[in-house]
Amino acid sequence: MQRRLLDYLIISLKGLAMGAADAVPGVSGGTIAFISGIYEELINTISGVNLSLITTLRKQGFKAFWKQLNGNFISALLIGIIISFVSFMKLAKYLIEYHPILIWSFFFGLILASIYFVGKQINNWNIATVLMIIIGTVIAYYFTTIPASDVNDSPYFLFFAGALAICAMILPGISGSFILVILGAYKTLSDAIDVLDFKKLALFVGGAIVGLLSFSHVLKWLFKTYHNLTLALLTGFILGSLNKVWPWKEVLSWRTNSKGEEVPLLEKSISPLSFDGEPQVSFAVGLMLIGFLTIILLERIGKKS
Repeated sequence: MQRRLLDYLIISLKGLAMGAADAVPGVSGGTIAFISGIYEELINTISGVNLSLITTLRKQGFKAFWKQLNGNFISALLIGIIISFVSFMKLAKYLIEYHPILIWSFFFGLILASIYFVGKQINNWNIATVLMIIIGTVIAYYFTTIPASDVNDSPYFLFFAGALAICAMILPGISGSFILVILGAYKTLSDAIDVLDFKKLALFVGGAIVGLLSFSHVLKWLFKTYHNLTLALLTGFILGSLNKVWPWKEVLSWRTNSKGEEVPLLEKSISPLSFDGEPQVSFAVGLMLIGFLTIILLERIGKKS
């Protein structure tokens, strides 16, 4: 695929959006990749990382190796993802703590638009596709109801957490960061980023690489063999995730974190009219609209690309 420098800049911007989404527990970077038109290329590129690349490098040189790797694409994307994820995680923690309704409203609108744009790519509707949407919705909804675990400070646990979270990160609708919250590894990872604990970061990245290279082959096979059913399942994942990003929540139970602070353990979605506090409905609706329009913009950029 022949691309210009501008094309790679756009890919990096899509990476920035993916990284920002992945930094927020409840939002999937895979959704952004899907809507912006790079999802299947991303999966194919990742699944193409194997031992044959070493053979190509040895026999045909670096240029052939880089082309087989699709190196320009993956480098441009990773630059955007890494910059955004590391920088936005601090901002996301602040916004979720002090302005939860506003940030969740933006992502609710974003995910709501995603359901339509992913679902419309299903070109063969039948009982099986509807069933897969229902199954995907139930699975994703179930994940949003699992209570967060206490913080797990074991550095080696981060390897397992990285492998599991990265699989969720590349699935539209299932948030890798939320998986980290459920496992109790989100704070450990964010603290490691804050203080640049390279041992913990290396373990997390190592687990992520192992999980990514393994799971991408499964996704590639699913798209090749059951394209419509896979799209239907992913649409269900996105639909079910709406419960997690609904802005108005009632806390059902609390837990004490490692600092002795009371933090929500289990929440449920409620009506803005029942919200105990300032519901900020007008601001919330405005941010939902901005999130919705953001996906329309990304989809149009992806279509042009």
